[in-house]
Amino acid sequence: MITHLSGELVESLPNQITLDVNGVGYQVLIPLSTYDVIAHKKGRIKILTHLQVREDAHILYGFATAAERNLFRLLIQRVSGVGPKIALAVISGVSVDDFQAAVVRGDVEFISQVKGLGKKTTERIVLELKDKVGVVEAWGQSADGEASPQESVFNDGLLALIHLGYKQTEASKAIAHLRKSGEYSGQSTVDEIIRAGLRILN
Repeated sequence: MITHLSGELVESLPNQITLDVNGVGYQVLIPLSTYDVIAHKKGRIKILTHLQVREDAHILYGFATAAERNLFRLLIQRVSGVGPKIALAVISGVSVDDFQAAVVRGDVEFISQVKGLGKKTTERIVLELKDKVGVVEAWGQSADGEASPQESVFNDGLLALIHLGYKQTEASKAIAHLRKSGEYSGQSTVDEIIRAGLRILN
């Protein structure tokens, strides 16, 4: 799995960039939000990536932030009928925070304003993501400002484990175990929580 690329920005278009990494040119498809961040940069940049392997092609998708990539992975892996094209449209059309808040509210109308996203697809996205209890609960706490620094770290760790493909029940049990252990606090980093959670799950 290619998780990031660092190289010279050779070309940048609203939907894709080309990076020269040690003499090899990588074409990376991106959302508009990522283009807005890197469009005017020159020289060497780093971009987070997701590699999709198909029978006829290996396709790289790039993101300026981990939150964008996490949402992309959540959409293509957890919502039936949603592929990379729709996921990129969502991230291009609405910020991650606004999307999460809309899902928590069940605001289909807001999300359906994204260009290229029909109302039926939007309804399916909201319905299926709201079924992911761990995801929506964590998003809801973040949106309401209810989570303490310690809870925010645990919530981010929980979402990361779910994005990595673990079932909500498994990830929630692992995080619950870490909470009870008393070994982790608001001073802990999300990476520490993820690594500890993976040790439990594996």
